[in-house]
Amino acid sequence: MRLCIGIIFCSLVMGVSSEGWYSFFKEAFQGAGDLFKAYWDLQVANHQNSCRYFHARGNYDAAQRGPGGIWAAKMISHAKNYLQGLLSQYYPASCNHDLENLESNQRAEEWGRSGKSPDHFRPPDLPEKF
Repeated sequence: MRLCIGIIFCSLVMGVSSEGWYSFFKEAFQGAGDLFKAYWDLQVANHQNSCRYFHARGNYDAAQRGPGGIWAAKMISHAKNYLQGLLSQYYPASCNHDLENLESNQRAEEWGRSGKSPDHFRPPDLPEKF
């Protein structure tokens, strides 16, 4: 637990720019909201093979907020991957994510955080609403 708190604190300190703590936390909060919105749209769309697009879009939108958004996207993505790995280790029958799917989602998340367009992963028959 102490190691986890130490890692989060160090990544916070390294992520804060000269703009100050207030703007960093504001960007992080808004970036987390962008990730939640992309997850919500993924659930609403319920479209086959659109998972990578929504992962890339959420991370792209969060990265557009600034350093705080990038930090939030990284922390949430790492926590999600850690929890999925933990669940698949202890409950292999309950987790339907295979290793290839997790790796492709991670690549899509990194793609979005780097500022590249998430439309690269957009399925052709996904409604324009998304």
